[in-house]
Amino acid sequence: MQKTLLRSKLHRINVTQVELDYEGSCAVDTDILRKGNLQEYEKIDIYNVTNGERFSTYLMAAEAGSKTVSINGAAAHKASLNDIIIICAYGLYDEEAALIHKPTLVYFDDNNNIKSIKDGIPEQKS
Repeated sequence: MQKTLLRSKLHRINVTQVELDYEGSCAVDTDILRKGNLQEYEKIDIYNVTNGERFSTYLMAAEAGSKTVSINGAAAHKASLNDIIIICAYGLYDEEAALIHKPTLVYFDDNNNIKSIKDGIPEQKS
């Protein structure tokens, strides 16, 4: 059996551009992609914390060091400048690999600077 698990997450990163008439879908600073274990053309899900929209698209490379997060094309209808979003990528793992899997979780401040990188989420308490 295969399990779909969270592989990478960019948590609470800010949208810096919205380009309706642009080829492609979601451009992210290549330095951030590398830190998040993500690659250009990879399928992602975007969860917009600001407005509640959820959608799937793919990644494009943006200039290294720019801190760019640009929502492009049709997806631009689902986000606005300065929205806070979560970008997730998932992977398929067999049962043995799933037991030891650790995701790459990248957390950001308000200026898209990396605050921390973790490999797990603390257990939620009541």
